[in-house]
Amino acid sequence: MQINGATELYGIMGNPVTHSLSPAMHNGAFGALGLNKVYLPFAVQDVGQAMAGLRALGIKGVSVTIPHKQTVMEHLDSLDPVAKKIGAVNTLVISNGAIHGANTDWLGANRALSEKIHLKGASVLLLGAGGSARAIGFGLLEAGASLTIASRTPEKGRELAKLLGCPWLPLAEAATCKADALVNATSLGMAPQQDILPIAQEALANFHVVMDIVYAPLQTRLLQEAELAGCQTINGLAMLLYQGAAQFELWTGLQAPVEVMR
Repeated sequence: MQINGATELYGIMGNPVTHSLSPAMHNGAFGALGLNKVYLPFAVQDVGQAMAGLRALGIKGVSVTIPHKQTVMEHLDSLDPVAKKIGAVNTLVISNGAIHGANTDWLGANRALSEKIHLKGASVLLLGAGGSARAIGFGLLEAGASLTIASRTPEKGRELAKLLGCPWLPLAEAATCKADALVNATSLGMAPQQDILPIAQEALANFHVVMDIVYAPLQTRLLQEAELAGCQTINGLAMLLYQGAAQFELWTGLQAPVEVMR
């Protein structure tokens, strides 16, 4: 990779971002196609100031991660209709200082799950009620799955369940649920909470497929226990890969080199 005066800058904003694999993934894709672009991590606490900085510096595109996927919407110039319906943004496309928000999380989650299970008619228990959970829940319903949400925060969980038109359970009661698939869209299990299970170990036998969007560590305790329970598992890299490929295509207009990004 050669950096020069014409190099275009992309990045990921969140807090924390030191664990992120997105820079390696996107820089590999830029390099494979010979694009004069570079992708960097930005640790962001103040979203408003960060957005002003993106405009001022001429940055071309940004991935948005925890905890800014909803807050960032207050600072956009335009918003994709799907992202508006979801109520969360994970992708910024910036042109002439104008920032457009989009969401590729739901595309990434659906594609990852579809490798293990036929989503139409499947039942899914979704853990979490944040920005990622909103996108995943929307995508599952679009694919024809039936959905139940369980979350730690009753207010956020009930709000999301009402938005998506599905049942809600307190996270503590998630072990009572049976479904074709379980998706963890919480941060439980991510370092430094890697020893925490988001659902009781004995409940994992209630699911055929278990997917964890956490990828640091890659093999979370949830996935380890799910394999021992006989479940098929999907780690967080699958969703990261496919949502990242969709981001790449929004930014460049080119087909993403998925095998390079994998």
